[in-house]
Order: sequence, then C-alpha cells, then structure tokens
Amino acid sequence: MGRDVIIACDFSSKQEVLAFLDKFQGKKPFVKIGMELYYAEGPSIVKEIKERGHKIFLDLKLHDIPNTVKKSMAVLSRLDVDICNLHAGGTKRMMEAALEGLTRPDGTRPLLIAVTQLTSTDQESMENDLLIKEPIDKVVMHYAKNAADAGLDGVVCSPLEAEKVHETCGKDFLTVTPGVRFADGDIGDQKRVMTPAEANRIGSDYIVVGRPITAAEDPVAAYERCLKEFVG
Repeated sequence: MGRDVIIACDFSSKQEVLAFLDKFQGKKPFVKIGMELYYAEGPSIVKEIKERGHKIFLDLKLHDIPNTVKKSMAVLSRLDVDICNLHAGGTKRMMEAALEGLTRPDGTRPLLIAVTQLTSTDQESMENDLLIKEPIDKVVMHYAKNAADAGLDGVVCSPLEAEKVHETCGKDFLTVTPGVRFADGDIGDQKRVMTPAEANRIGSDYIVVGRPITAAEDPVAAYERCLKEFVG
C-alpha cells in the first residue's frame, strides 16, 4: 500500500453510499466505513462495497476487554477489509489480543491501527473531561509507542502529529490522518487540522477526508483535488 486518500463515507444508508460511489465512474477510491453506516446496514454493506472493487478502512474503533476485542476482530477479519482500528487507550494487552484475533488461520490479516486521541480532542477537553494532565503531544506519542510495541501497523493521529509519530515509531509505522481540510474550506468540528498539501509535506501515509469531498458540489473533482495535493 502506498500513500492514498481515503474518503470517509459517513452516510446513514446503503442507498446514499452507493449513489455517492456511483459518481466515481471508472474510479475505485479507498473508502472508510464508519459506525453510522455499519450500524445502519451491517456487514453486508462492507461486502457489497468490497465486491465493487474498493479498498476499505473499517472504522469501528473497538475498545473493550481483551477477550471481547479478540473475538470481535476474528469476526471482522472475515469481511476482507484492508484496515481495521481500535482505541490505543484500551491498553497494550487489548491491542495484542486484537491482533491475535484479526490474524486468519493462514497468517494473513488486515492492517490494524490504533486511535491515539480523536482529532476533535484538544488539550483543554483532554484535561477537563479525561483527567489526563500531560501535554497532548506526549500522550499521543506514548499511545503510538504502545501500539508499535503491541505489533500494530500504525495509528490514527492528527496530521500535526504524523511526523513525530514516524520519528518515534519508525518510518514504516503508518500514520492515517483525519482532520484534513482544504485551505479554503470549513474545519467543522475538528480542532487539529491541516491541508492535503501540508499533510504530504509532513509525511502522512494516508489522509481521511469526509465532508470536503462528500458534501462538495462536485465530489469527484474534490477527490481529484485531494489526490493531486496529497499524492502529487
């Protein structure tokens, strides 16, 4: 897998997401299926989109006791997605159990990445709501190192943190970065954001882009703009 743009298909129904993907005639963008669509339509929507030829990042952010996460990942591994994720805050033991569950009998598995801190979280909310008093940059790097030590392939992090994650965990440790907006766009509810071109310069491996593409007047043109700015 090389550097790529992942479209966050945050739709609430099969009809909406398929109508959106139908706009990309001849193209098969990498897509993210999150909780909203997965809970609305179940595993069948993952299978249908995969059968259409798309790579899939299944963004369900598992966080539970290790055994539950292990069993859940074993189920998700049968969907033949390309990337799965969980919360790094679930501890190293949970991440190791997840990796064990995700690995199929033949040794293959999707990539597994960990969410460090959500891009909607800033220092103030982390301290006041989560009672984590350390600087957010230090927390993200600690969680990333835990994920690497547990054998995961990378992390979801802010593009502002991608370069330092690579310095901390190695250049082959993947950084998947939401919080990407065009320079002339609305940042929505994101607190820590960057443009696709900036994410390219600091070394993000994948950027996840939702509303700047899905809510655009011309989604295909917006996607191609993202690709041009990020991949070159």
